[in-house]
Amino acid sequence: MKFKPLSSVLGIEVSEVDVTNLSNDEFTELRMRWVESDGLAVIRGQTLTPHTQTEFSRRFGTLFGEADHFQDSVKPFLHPEYPTIYRVSNKKNTDGEALGRSRAGSYWHSDVSFRKHPAMASLLYGIEIPPVGGDTIFASQVAAYEALSPAMKTLLSPLDAVHDFRVAAQNSGTYATADLASGDFDGQNSYVHPVVITHPESRKKSLFVNPGFTSHLLDFDPTESAGLLNIVYEHSKRPEFNYRHSWRTNDLVIWDNRSTMHLAIQDYTADRYMHRSTVVAGQPAR
Repeated sequence: MKFKPLSSVLGIEVSEVDVTNLSNDEFTELRMRWVESDGLAVIRGQTLTPHTQTEFSRRFGTLFGEADHFQDSVKPFLHPEYPTIYRVSNKKNTDGEALGRSRAGSYWHSDVSFRKHPAMASLLYGIEIPPVGGDTIFASQVAAYEALSPAMKTLLSPLDAVHDFRVAAQNSGTYATADLASGDFDGQNSYVHPVVITHPESRKKSLFVNPGFTSHLLDFDPTESAGLLNIVYEHSKRPEFNYRHSWRTNDLVIWDNRSTMHLAIQDYTADRYMHRSTVVAGQPAR
């Protein structure tokens, strides 16, 4: 395997590797480099089936779709034979039925942050890629935290925030009412997490709030909460913390939701079809 930086703050590009044929030592090195890069790896030229993607993803930990499950509105977009695979696509079959969720992730977010055990690693595999557009932007929340003033770190570090799927469902403009299920709002998709968390492997601190799923800060007046969160969001999205990924067919991109947030750019009309597998995290802690 060969590794090179993707940007000055975030990520590695991995080459000369087949992820379906890694020894334990090779996987350990890949994971170590991924953690050291603050949780973003781009691996070009992979050939993955739903089965081999699932098998490789399990090396990171337990997957959503197995011991834990996605929210109800996601279930129609899971692979019919592999409930660990979430299909992200604007394509439809010959009957006009969606083959995946269109416009998925078109707002800044950290995957499944509204659960007690949110997403750890997300692995997205590009099967059909538009010739132009469809980039994904990743923002290092480690770099964002480190760039805060000492006073702002002191203010944010003891705070907690509510994460709730309802925020994206009602405010993002990407969920049609018909896409939502009553079970999405039965309480299992809302949870309180620290605003600043410590990564369990790198031991680095990062911001852990996002515009897509964070509802409000605990113990603040709503106006105060919205004002402070807006300051944090504008800071955490700054260009110097970002890497923008231009997809190629057969790219596998792996990101750590504990140290990044991301945004899918919806600037394409050509067919796009991707498979995402998602690893369950432990409960985030300060």
